[in-house]
Amino acid sequence: MQWITERHYNAEWALVSQMEVLARQFDEMEDEYLRERKGDLEQVVERVLKALQGKPSELPHAAPLEEAGLILVAHDLSPADMLQFKDSVFAGFVTDVGGKTSHTAIVARSMDIPAVVGARTASTLIAQDDWVIIDGDAGVIVVDPSIDVLSQYRDRQQIALLEREQLQQLKHTLTVTKDGQKVELLANIERPEDAAAAIAAGAVGVGLFRSEFLFMGRAGKLPSEDEQYQAYRDAVLGMKGLPVTIRTVDAGADKPLDASTVKDAAHLNPALGLRAIRWCLAEPDMFRTQLRAILRAAVHGQIHLLIPMLTSGSEIEQSLKQLDLARAELDQRGLAHGPLKLGAMIEIPAAALALPVFLKHFDFLSLGTNDLIQYTLAIDRADESVAHLYDPLHPAVLHLIAGTIRQCNEAGKSVSVCGEMAGDVAMTKLLLGMGLRVFSMHPSQILNVKREVLASHMGQLSTWARKILRSDNPQSLLNK
Repeated sequence: MQWITERHYNAEWALVSQMEVLARQFDEMEDEYLRERKGDLEQVVERVLKALQGKPSELPHAAPLEEAGLILVAHDLSPADMLQFKDSVFAGFVTDVGGKTSHTAIVARSMDIPAVVGARTASTLIAQDDWVIIDGDAGVIVVDPSIDVLSQYRDRQQIALLEREQLQQLKHTLTVTKDGQKVELLANIERPEDAAAAIAAGAVGVGLFRSEFLFMGRAGKLPSEDEQYQAYRDAVLGMKGLPVTIRTVDAGADKPLDASTVKDAAHLNPALGLRAIRWCLAEPDMFRTQLRAILRAAVHGQIHLLIPMLTSGSEIEQSLKQLDLARAELDQRGLAHGPLKLGAMIEIPAAALALPVFLKHFDFLSLGTNDLIQYTLAIDRADESVAHLYDPLHPAVLHLIAGTIRQCNEAGKSVSVCGEMAGDVAMTKLLLGMGLRVFSMHPSQILNVKREVLASHMGQLSTWARKILRSDNPQSLLNK
């Protein structure tokens, strides 16, 4: 203002002159970070100059609301919240708590929702009307981005769209390795309507239908047998004759049925509490209601029944007894029911170490690597303070996975991985090398994994995988 009033500079000239003075001061700063902030100042000056000339810059907040979308920033979101999220006005979300393998984050990825979890103080630092970029791949949030940064991310969006279009060309390609080994790529889904996305991605079946989403957010009112039957039937019909694996309700820990459940269990460690099959066996009427609904839906197509969190022969026997009772109850009522293939999830080290017992009772096994890693390493995967310790490449974890795959193959029983490792392309070749032939993941990852499979040679990978399993530092060998 002084240069305008005393020297009679026009506003534009005064602004540029002052900028040159400040730029020299930035150049003389010793701190590299502060020197680089000169670029931010130059961008601000450029915007003001264009505004003074009647040509305002195209700022981020000038973008149409429909194009930009809204971002939800919250302390926490439950998996049940995800049921409504896809149809909401929000394009993505950020939470203070959670880990990348927490159930909320997993469901967000499966629904192709951009998200960053475990951002600690994001809900207090990000203000209403701030412009935010969510980089879900890198786990990065950019608040009030500059035009250059916004342009970079828009370019990345376009590149990602082009890559997706290219991947679509692989949809109808057989999933076979270079040396002729066939691999099955299945989909993980949460709702019956997700079957359409699984078909669109080229999945050859559903490897995991998370049935607990039918139970969530109902204020304690459980779904009836008929309601469940209709949902399972719709999923089976939606898969057009392809097999559907339905996991019995796996509620608890980071998948509470509603807010009251969280409050009641606040003084406990829910990951080690009454969850999954433990809850089902404690509530046999509820469990048999679900089993009857699944058995009835099996009339309409191939259904595989998957039981989570089993640890012992006693739990296996109790679960199978409830299944027999459910069949008998349907017979008494004169209701038709179909055959089921029976499977168990291997997600607790005790199960992986007692595998012969499981192989004796079940037609197939499915490795739930998210919980297997959590329980092996004693890390709560929903706790952002220890999320950095969650390591799928820990030697103990890899040996449990490799041992399970080997024993299943030797027994002629099918085995799959349905945890996040299955959809992580960085892990695809290692799992192939361990002998895995069935992967189940969220539909958005299927074509990426297929590309890795098509470029793989199983014989070479087997030797490489054995070398990794002998290593004390598997991470160092993963990309070699």
